[in-house]
Amino acid sequence: MKTLENQVAVVTGAGRGIGQAISIKLAEHGADIAAIDLKLEFLEETVNRVRSLGRRAWAVAADVSNAASVEAAAQQIIHEAGRVDILVNNAGITKDGLLLRMSEADWDAVLNVNLKGTFLVTKAFARMMLKQRGGRIINIASVIGLMGNAGQCNYAASKAGVIGFTKSCAREFASRGITVNAIAPGFIQTAMTEKLTPDQRQAILGQIPMGLLGEPNDVAEAVLFLASPGARYITGQVLAVDGGLTMM
Repeated sequence: MKTLENQVAVVTGAGRGIGQAISIKLAEHGADIAAIDLKLEFLEETVNRVRSLGRRAWAVAADVSNAASVEAAAQQIIHEAGRVDILVNNAGITKDGLLLRMSEADWDAVLNVNLKGTFLVTKAFARMMLKQRGGRIINIASVIGLMGNAGQCNYAASKAGVIGFTKSCAREFASRGITVNAIAPGFIQTAMTEKLTPDQRQAILGQIPMGLLGEPNDVAEAVLFLASPGARYITGQVLAVDGGLTMM
């Protein structure tokens, strides 16, 4: 029996990269997928691949930084799917720059999507989980939220905020059978890391004990574990998927 059979998973930022890998991984293990991204056309490939696995899939356009947009998406998904068992807050953006050159608009954009978006989406779907007295919430943070990074003050602040938010929600929801955990990916091979110069790539690899970048599937496997019955007694934790980059 597939471990997530008869469960519905909501994944934000599901159109490509890590979000797409998470959606497909959960579908492979039996979950139906409600895929959210900014535009419907971003979701076409993800939804088609989920359906090819014999699972139900819904493509929903929403701006996670906008409360009305999130609420409309949540109502649509709950109406069509009937329940929500797993929520993966993956949507995120970067607008890098040194602090003294960073505009207020770039600060606000990153905080609004990465942190406020996680708040709005969690709030919208947690109501259903509370009624069901069970659920799994998995927030995609970043190692940058643990250790900081020059040129990414906004991104680091947003992801550190996601970690604090995760721990607080874990305490609030534990008595209702809802676990809330975060995953902190390291340097993963996505469209973002493809922009690195060869010198930048080598510098990064030199910091990673395993000596290689991760794949989106590495993050998806961690999400699968936290969504599975095997993680029933784990909550409020941050799992770094980073090749040893942030080991203590």
